[in-house]
Amino acid sequence: MTDVQAVSKRDRASVIHPATQLKDFASGKLNDPTIVTSGKGIRIEDAQGRTYIDGFSGLYCVNIGYGRTEVAEAIAQQAHRLAYYHAFAAHTTEALATLSDRLVRMAPGKPSKVFFGLSGSDANETQAKLVWYYNNLRGQPKKKKIISRERGFHGCSVVAGSMTGLSYYHANMDLPLPNILHTGVPHHYWGAETGETEQAFSRRRAAELEAMILREGPETVGAFIGEPILGTGGIIPPPEDYWREIQGVLKRYDVLLIADEVVCGFGRTGADFGSTLYGIEPDLVTLAKGLTSGYAPLSAAIIGEKVFSVMEEAADRVGPFSHGYTYTGHPISVAAANAVLDIVEKEKLAARARDVGGHFQKKLKERFSDLDIVGEVRGVGLLGAVEFVADRHTKRRFDAQLKVGPRISKAARDRGLIARAMPHGDILGFAPPLVISKSEIDEIVDLAFRATTTVMDELAREGATS
Repeated sequence: MTDVQAVSKRDRASVIHPATQLKDFASGKLNDPTIVTSGKGIRIEDAQGRTYIDGFSGLYCVNIGYGRTEVAEAIAQQAHRLAYYHAFAAHTTEALATLSDRLVRMAPGKPSKVFFGLSGSDANETQAKLVWYYNNLRGQPKKKKIISRERGFHGCSVVAGSMTGLSYYHANMDLPLPNILHTGVPHHYWGAETGETEQAFSRRRAAELEAMILREGPETVGAFIGEPILGTGGIIPPPEDYWREIQGVLKRYDVLLIADEVVCGFGRTGADFGSTLYGIEPDLVTLAKGLTSGYAPLSAAIIGEKVFSVMEEAADRVGPFSHGYTYTGHPISVAAANAVLDIVEKEKLAARARDVGGHFQKKLKERFSDLDIVGEVRGVGLLGAVEFVADRHTKRRFDAQLKVGPRISKAARDRGLIARAMPHGDILGFAPPLVISKSEIDEIVDLAFRATTTVMDELAREGATS
């Protein structure tokens, strides 16, 4: 049995946790850490025996649910046979060749090759290097700037963190780097002008992108990176025609398109990939999270034919590809990915996410749309969000000091539901495992609704609502 106090003491004394107030945690001002001990299906259990519905799949990761022994067995078999070997100088394993082949066959766009890392952050670092490498090799050394979007999330490392469009990832970190630019967030609810349709809003965002490229000089802009659906920035589906308009601009100025499918990939949206759903034709694709359902760390940068052909043609001139990690193509992670993708295909989880996701979107709207503090209910497939405002008619935001989103998230957690308080607004986000049932969806929505109405009553007593 876990000694909760001893583990908590050691943790406070030695661990830096992401997204945690360091001083308050180390001093004990914050609550003890949640010591997660086990998981099964859509639920996890902590060391004190409390059970939670994980309405966020870890961090959008655990698409196949917890406790899948077939993945554990695949990992164990690989570890017994060969726990590690590197992929440098043309070394490989059968599992690596198998996974690479299946990703090339299933990825969106015109995929040619795969480069493996361990996280979405390092995969996006690789994508940036590939953009720079590609343009150097084809004799366009100035074409290096990368355009992202405000509120986009692409990781926390140096270049990927710069591409992320959330300011708190930049503050005091000397980010973003030069040559990483940010254009407007594609969120119609907050960004549209009075009476502006989604199509007109999309055209305006595309025109703003074009103006940025022309201002910087098309000869200096190498790539545009975007999530098909914004994830950490608020779970924001694109407005109508957005990706068609954006791609038209990119093609006009010979700008590569990087589709960051870390959240959307492998069925989350109800399609195999977000790019498939929205008609995106990327040159480079970033994968992680659902690739292994979080059972082992692995990421993939998919290189399209357009980029790889230039790399291949230049190989005799420039020599070996000078990029790689000690754990590129790690055998255990690759074995986990193959086992996970077997489950995704066998259980048709993309189709399941489309069916159950339709029920999820319907239930969210039915329960939340008419609440006085709800500004917008949005989502696609098994991604959903509810955004809260002080006045839904004027779209007046709550005072940030009230921390409405975190309060509702905590109230949900107190009831046994993990739903995420999203940054840059008062937003409750959902991304449950793709194996979830419709009755479990009903349970999630009911718990979230009860948490919300409890906080609504508190806000009314505080005089914080109109």
